[in-house]
Amino acid sequence: MMNQAISPGLWALAWRRLRADKVAMVALAVVALFLLMLVLSASGLIAADWEDEVGVNYAPPTFAGGQGGLLAVSRAAATDALPDNPFDPLAADLRAIKAELDDKDAPALDMYGVIDPLAADLAALRAGTARSKAKAHIVKRETLPFGADKWGHDIIKKTIKGAETSIVVGLVAALLAVSLGTLFGAVSGYYGGVVDDLFNWFYSIFTSIPSILMILTVAAVLQQKGVMTIVLILGLTGWTGPYRLIRAEYMKHKAREYVMAADAIGASAWRKMFSHIFPNVSHVALVQMSILVVGFIKAEVILSFLGFGVPVGVVSWGSMLNEAQNELILGKWWQLSAAAAAMALLVTAFSLFTDALRDALDPKLK
Repeated sequence: MMNQAISPGLWALAWRRLRADKVAMVALAVVALFLLMLVLSASGLIAADWEDEVGVNYAPPTFAGGQGGLLAVSRAAATDALPDNPFDPLAADLRAIKAELDDKDAPALDMYGVIDPLAADLAALRAGTARSKAKAHIVKRETLPFGADKWGHDIIKKTIKGAETSIVVGLVAALLAVSLGTLFGAVSGYYGGVVDDLFNWFYSIFTSIPSILMILTVAAVLQQKGVMTIVLILGLTGWTGPYRLIRAEYMKHKAREYVMAADAIGASAWRKMFSHIFPNVSHVALVQMSILVVGFIKAEVILSFLGFGVPVGVVSWGSMLNEAQNELILGKWWQLSAAAAAMALLVTAFSLFTDALRDALDPKLK
């Protein structure tokens, strides 16, 4: 009995076309690298110590000629290294007193000239306190290729940690928006009639207001800063695009033969919507999600830049750009460059991959 050739399915054909596009594969590799970096950062394997002070304030990048850090320096050592004031009338007397106190053989006298029996113990306590303070003010020397910010944080680690916040916001908010758009579009397109009119009225309200104004309005109403707040803001305002496309697909597919066959065997409406129709329109939802991820990453940057984004203590690309606007006036350009370069690389790669994925999932292309 001869083996019959099995025709490849939609996803197999899409993957075959996607692999033939070299630009798409490079973009996919870049996106996968960012996702791997996200997982490693969330698990604490990298950039867990991004808040540690590892350099001086505004340490310039090493590739631009900066040292990127300092040798171990203590406050006590810095104080001892200060030169004497030549205009101080008591300078000579203070040097004499200091030389007398530094003499180990000389007995310690108090302010009345009486030998102090506790002088040795007090000197030991002062020495221990000085060593503790010196140890607490040590600045470790490290190589900082992209320099440090105004708190001495490593820019590379800060950019990686900021990528974790921005990518999580983009992915989760896009998932929420596509889920709402798919649900509303499926119900509206399948049932039609009054249900369709109700959802279209709701859709018209959201689309009649500019998107950035809608986002800022919801942010002002919530009045709480946090990653989940940004996810809710973007997810609850970004479902309109997926809704419009999914509704049109359901209106087209509900009259197909396979849906009528499912209706003939007694399948429920929800089973026909999500077990029969949805697998045939899932590529539309997938493409919409990939498009929204790019848009929401940029929206998070705008929100954080305007002060509606992540709270204090949480870093994102938007908060880095917000800090960099003041640093740029001082000529400190490296934090702005690092955050902008990382965001541009991810957004460009995701956009190229989205375009290639849309073409690969188009059934009209052979």
